[in-house]
Amino acid sequence: MKGGGIENPVFEPPSPDLGRQSQASPGGAGTGVLAAEEGPCGWGSCAPKALQLCNNPEGYLAAYGLLAIFQGIVVNGLINISISTIEKRYELNSSLTGLISASYDIAFCMLSLFVSFFGESGHKPRWLAFSAFMLGLGSLTFSLPHFSSGKYHYGTKIEDTCQIPGTTSANFTCNASTKSSLPNYLYIFILGQLLLGIGGTPLYTLGTAFIDDCVPKHKSSLYIGIGYAMSLLGPAIGYVLGGQLLNIYIDIQIPERQDTAYEKIGQDDPRWLGAWWIAFLVCFFAVWLLIIPFSCFPKHLPGTAKIQAEKISETHHDGSEALVEAKNIGKSFEDFPMALLILLKNPVFMSLIIASSSEALVATGFATFLPKFIEHQFGKTSSFSATLGGLVLIPAAALGQIISGILISKCKMDCKSIIKFMISTCSVALLLNTVFLFAKCGNEPFAGVSETYNGTGTLHNLTAPCNANCRCLHAMYYPVCGRDEVEYFSPCFAGCASHFFNNLKKIYHNCSCIGKPKRENGSEDSLYEAVPGKCPTQCKFLPLFLTFFFFAVIFTFMAVTPTTVAILRYV
Repeated sequence: MKGGGIENPVFEPPSPDLGRQSQASPGGAGTGVLAAEEGPCGWGSCAPKALQLCNNPEGYLAAYGLLAIFQGIVVNGLINISISTIEKRYELNSSLTGLISASYDIAFCMLSLFVSFFGESGHKPRWLAFSAFMLGLGSLTFSLPHFSSGKYHYGTKIEDTCQIPGTTSANFTCNASTKSSLPNYLYIFILGQLLLGIGGTPLYTLGTAFIDDCVPKHKSSLYIGIGYAMSLLGPAIGYVLGGQLLNIYIDIQIPERQDTAYEKIGQDDPRWLGAWWIAFLVCFFAVWLLIIPFSCFPKHLPGTAKIQAEKISETHHDGSEALVEAKNIGKSFEDFPMALLILLKNPVFMSLIIASSSEALVATGFATFLPKFIEHQFGKTSSFSATLGGLVLIPAAALGQIISGILISKCKMDCKSIIKFMISTCSVALLLNTVFLFAKCGNEPFAGVSETYNGTGTLHNLTAPCNANCRCLHAMYYPVCGRDEVEYFSPCFAGCASHFFNNLKKIYHNCSCIGKPKRENGSEDSLYEAVPGKCPTQCKFLPLFLTFFFFAVIFTFMAVTPTTVAILRYV
């Protein structure tokens, strides 16, 4: 579910710290240095006793989990659910909003290797404080266009029914010579996403490495799994929070009617825009509060030196370990190309990267297109499909990561066992994903696409003799279901001239393109000809599809935490 596409690096195991190979020898001077850098929780000489209760892996995990949740709320929740509103408000097309979504990934990919390289020997909790600062700044920047673009003017109402020439209707013409400055806010949104990408980089590289450093080897997978599972709560909260705020008018107070054409609008009006910006401001303040706990953690938690001394190296033995020690690689920027080359020549590491990238491709597709797949294959509304997809995807993904973390910790798996475990879970997920091949439905009748207009008109043409004089807009997609069980592009293309409300339900009648009902039903109102929404599908595969898909997601995400743990141990 990345703003845009899905951008949360929980779907893509983090880039390893390039300097981790310098810790090949756990004992001796290295352990002494670690012990010297362990300290109390606080700020210099100010180290209250109450803070020492949090000076442990559990305290750090709580702060890390909160930051990951807010990162997911903003990047994978709020931005994704607000993108269509931003398109309309700032007159942007889909390709430009796609660039906004991609900006996060661009920043993350460009910086992850450098942050990992320099942050490995640095103060990781302070890097996380920097991460919180940049995530908060990115959230604030993303909301700024609302305050500088002025009030939203929604203009005159666009009629969705058939407007026969000579009748009263809105004027659909516009002045093409008028050029708006609103699209220029694209660059502010891109800047906000770049800042969010900068903030997300330390979180999913150094943040997980710090967890691996300060807990015993057999527990690291459990802690990392819990951290990743908490990050999955972010998109869910973001979608719920953002969806509720979109029910509030964009400028909070709806302007009063100004003239006969400029009337007050409601949420069912196509011109309605919600208050997308409020949640970004809330997250800005909340994320900046997290700077405080991260800034008080020491460079190494108490007991880290002992834990590192007890760990047995499982790095790939190809001579690179001796090379790192001999040349003291990882201390300056000049060592970066050599460190990168060592990683690229590590066959196990490269195999894990290719595997995790392939898995991320599948997971990203799940998160991005599952609601759309449910909507079109099973004839559900977009809101219901998004809710149903989230109820299946997010709990299953979180459950998969927690289960794998517990299994690896309880069984105390080494790297070879972890890789075998990953292969097994991915194989099961591959078999379960065959549900996409058989649990699907045929296309429902659609006038002008797969069906003619009650015997008139041609296929692949929305215009027919029955609606030729209606002046219908192709840009206004508002599907209705006719009494003939055929779906129409809009009430206008169905030839509906008027509508009324029956128990708060909108009903269209006087529809020239809709034929007689296929099944007689005496209880139906004689004026009923079409109702808003898609026609009910006759397909019954949805429960079967969701069951298979739920377990497919569990097994897919059971490989995410093991992949991260294997990468951290093998390099």
